[in-house]
Amino acid sequence: MTTKVFPAVGPVVRHGAEMLVAMLVGMALFGPLWTPERVEVAALWMAASMSVPMALWMLYRGHGRILEMCAAMVVPYAVLLVPHWLGVLDADAVIMGGHLLMLPAMAFVLVRYRHEHGTPSTHPVVRAVGDRWPAVIALAVTFDFWQAHVVPPVWTLLLCQAVYLFWGRRAPRVQLAVFSLYAALAVVVIMMSASAGVLVIALGWGAHAVWDLVHHVRNAVVPRWWSEFCGVFDLVIAVTILIAWF
Repeated sequence: MTTKVFPAVGPVVRHGAEMLVAMLVGMALFGPLWTPERVEVAALWMAASMSVPMALWMLYRGHGRILEMCAAMVVPYAVLLVPHWLGVLDADAVIMGGHLLMLPAMAFVLVRYRHEHGTPSTHPVVRAVGDRWPAVIALAVTFDFWQAHVVPPVWTLLLCQAVYLFWGRRAPRVQLAVFSLYAALAVVVIMMSASAGVLVIALGWGAHAVWDLVHHVRNAVVPRWWSEFCGVFDLVIAVTILIAWF
């Protein structure tokens, strides 16, 4: 009789990928909120920005060894601060080195404890945030748009609808009709003045957010996570363009 020394590869890779996404979401949402001048505080803030959403996701999924995993993200910064205090490393090296060292440290914890899995959390806040993960990722991706307003080229609307055209094989005529409308909208925008064209682009993104909502409510054509992500993404783009336009 043999005993497995290493966990199955699939669950470990998925666990690691989920944690990495949660960390990136935390960096996007919380990192820009504060930029401390002292490297010690900056390192602590960076580690907290990534470890808190990761810990919440691990609770949501029922993963074990949360404290050990958070420690794997904090300890590399603490280790690098020693040579920084001795004048060997500068602040940038501490921040960059902490990012690089935490990955093998997390991988060690992940493999060492064999992807421990327990009971998913029943806490209402954890469940509410976890269940809305597509919206959270969309907000993270578009976080900078509120400060640096972006007006995507009109052809990106065609690309957005092309996803529905690809996925919408259960309703190809409807999806093709909407794609044709956006193609016509692109032609109209090209022929309009720049200011009016920006307004039409914003309305186009807003209309697509409504289209996403329809699919999400009906749970049809595309996976529900995609319609939720796309709807929030489209709505943020529409609103930020209108803010800049007015």
